[in-house]
Amino acid sequence: MHRPIIEPGSEKAAIWAHVLPFGAWIALMHFLDLPQLPAAWAYAIRSVLCLGLLVYLRPWRWYAPPAWRHFPLAALVGVAVLAAWVALEHPAAARLGPLQEWYLKWGVRPFGEGREELTAFPYAPEVCGWPVTAMRILGSGLAIGVIEEFFWRGFLYRWMFGGDFRLVDPGRFSRVPFFAIAAIFAIEHMEWLAGLAAGLAYGWLFIRTRDIWSVAFAHALTNLLLGVYVVAQRQYQFW
Repeated sequence: MHRPIIEPGSEKAAIWAHVLPFGAWIALMHFLDLPQLPAAWAYAIRSVLCLGLLVYLRPWRWYAPPAWRHFPLAALVGVAVLAAWVALEHPAAARLGPLQEWYLKWGVRPFGEGREELTAFPYAPEVCGWPVTAMRILGSGLAIGVIEEFFWRGFLYRWMFGGDFRLVDPGRFSRVPFFAIAAIFAIEHMEWLAGLAAGLAYGWLFIRTRDIWSVAFAHALTNLLLGVYVVAQRQYQFW
């Protein structure tokens, strides 16, 4: 039986605690897009500010503590999403021929736009330095990976059922909210097809475990491993 944790304060306070860190992340993407500010530094600043806001607002007040028994499954989901994200762009996938060509044309960006060729590598350690590259990796996992889960699954999915979202059982499934959140999550990312797979996987994990922490861990793990892969294999198109 799901027993919601209702902290003192209104539902409005809970909504802001879930929404503001994500909204700040999106807003700072634009406000910090300045010619005089290197992209890597902008990402580092955004990560620190938004993670600080998340810690200050503490949306986890409305959830039970982490259930560690769920973390092995969460780790499997996190690694599986990483594989789905990079597999069809890996050089070894060239042997798949038409499938890789189709994916690169249609699965990365909609309407057959394909992926733009990189002309700069702002996050490469030889460009911005290893400390800032490390901040890029950590920020994608520990900051936005966690922020997104409290927003997408913790708040928005349950909010779509109507009423006080805090009272909605995380294990409750409904096709419209489930697939709508996965679709919006896909559109938010450049690799929309991989983003759709990720949205479905994280959504399933949330319903399966009823544990926001397991989903946040899976998402953070995906992003952290993706960052290591990007730097190790110089696949900066994912960033």
